Amino acid sequence: MQALLVKDGKIFYERDFPKAEPGPGEALIRLLQAGICSTDIEIVKGYAAFEGILGHEFVGIVEHAPDKSWVGKRVVGGINLGCSSCHVCHSHGPEHCPQRTVLGIIGHDGAFADYLILPQENLLIVPDDVPNTLAVFTEPLAAALRIREQIMVAPSMAAAVVGPGRLGLLIGQVLALAGTQVTMIGRRKESLDLPARLGLNTGLVDDFPDDAFDLVVEATGNQAGLINSLRMVRPLGTLVLKSTFAGSTTLDLSKLVVAEINVVGSRCGPFEPALRLLASQAINLELMIEAEYPLSNGIKAFEHASSPGVRKVLLRP
Repeated sequence: MQALLVKDGKIFYERDFPKAEPGPGEALIRLLQAGICSTDIEIVKGYAAFEGILGHEFVGIVEHAPDKSWVGKRVVGGINLGCSSCHVCHSHGPEHCPQRTVLGIIGHDGAFADYLILPQENLLIVPDDVPNTLAVFTEPLAAALRIREQIMVAPSMAAAVVGPGRLGLLIGQVLALAGTQVTMIGRRKESLDLPARLGLNTGLVDDFPDDAFDLVVEATGNQAGLINSLRMVRPLGTLVLKSTFAGSTTLDLSKLVVAEINVVGSRCGPFEPALRLLASQAINLELMIEAEYPLSNGIKAFEHASSPGVRKVLLRP
C-alpha cells in the first residue's frame, strides 16, 4: 500500500509499504479521506518522537472486522488505544491510560495510507448525509467540544480564542453555540478574515489590554501565543491550553498564583456529539477547507499545510 511516513524528522512517501494486517479485535479500514492538522506538522518537527505512518483525522470504509456487520460501513474512529485492563481505562477510558498508543502519534501507525487499523470498539458510523470532506473533521471537532465537557461556558462570559487557525476556528464556533460572545485573536489582519466571515468577533493580539477576558483558549502552537493568553485572562478566570508543539517554553507563572487562574489542559473529546453537530450542519466547515491532495503528493500537501495562515489541507488515496 502507499503511505506517508515520518522518520528522522523528515516525511517520506512509500508506494509499496507493507499492507496493514489486523489482529484480534481489530478492524481493517480503507481510507477515503484524511486531514492534516497542526499536531502532524509538530510531529515532523520532533513532537512525541514518533516514527511511522502519520495521520489521525480520517474517514474510511471497514473492509474487515471481528463483527462482520461492520464490513462496508463508513466510519471514523477514536484515536486512543488503551490497555483495557488498568484502573484508568476502566474509570475514565483510554485517553489517559499509561500504556496507551495513539493513532499516528504514539506507537501506532496512522491514517495517511491506503489502509489503517483500529480496534473495532473505537469505530463510529458516519451519518449518510455527512460527506467525506466534512466527516474528516470529526476528531478535531471533538477536541473542540472537549472544552465544554471540562468547564461551564456561560453565555455571559467574555471569551477569547488565541490562534485563528485550523483548531481555533472550530473552538470559536463551538464556544459560540452556547450564546457566548467569542473573540478570535490573531497576529495578522489577514488571519482574521475567515473568523469574521464565520460571524465571530475578531481582533489583533496587541489591541487587547491585560485581564480582558473571563475565558481564554490558547490554540496558537507557539510560546508567544501562550504568553499573550496568560496576559489577557482576568483574575479568577480560566485559561485553556489546547496547543501541542515541539520544543520547550519559558513562561512567568506568577500570575497563575497571584490572580488565582484556573488552568485547564484539554486534548481529545467526544466523537458522538461531534458527529451530531456535523449532521445538523451547526458548524461551518466548508470555508475551512483550503486544498486537497492525493497521498502520492503528500509531501507537497505538508509543505502547503505548514505555511502561515493555511486552513485545512485534505488527503485522499
